[in-house]
This record gives sequence, structure tokens and C-alpha cells, in this order.
Amino acid sequence: MPVKHNLFADLKVSKEEVEKRAKTDDRLSQLLTEYHASDADVVKAEDSSAPDDQLKKLKEKRLLIKDKIVQQLEYPNSRGAAQQF
Repeated sequence: MPVKHNLFADLKVSKEEVEKRAKTDDRLSQLLTEYHASDADVVKAEDSSAPDDQLKKLKEKRLLIKDKIVQQLEYPNSRGAAQQF
């Protein structure tokens, strides 16, 4: 039976800490919403025995969002854009 992915265990940060930061960081809040929606899509695809290539794409999308969350937690003012000097 498919289960939701534990984002906070991967991040090694408590859910409470991330949610507290999200209250003052709109980008982090948006990314968390995207992550949870993407995770739900993965669980749904796993439950419906979706084709492997479709499941792989959904998991890759979820991973990209997770990477953006990590970046936002580490560099909250970067917004993921390259800075010019």
C-alpha cells in the first residue's frame, strides 16, 4: 500500500520548525503546498498502478520541489534565482 513520503525526515528538520518558517516565508509556504500536492499525485499513481515512466516523472517532479525547499531553507532570500555580481 502506497504511503505519503516523509519530507521532514528527509530534511532532518521538524515539521513544526518548517511550518514556523513558512509562516514568514511565502516562497517556502508555496513550495510546501506544491510538494504536498506532488506527493499526493505520486501516492495516487502508485495506488493505481500507473505506468513506470509516469510514476518516475511524478517522483522526479516531487524531488525537484524538495530540492527547492532545501534551497529555500538554507538560503531564504535567494528565491532560487542566480545572482549577478
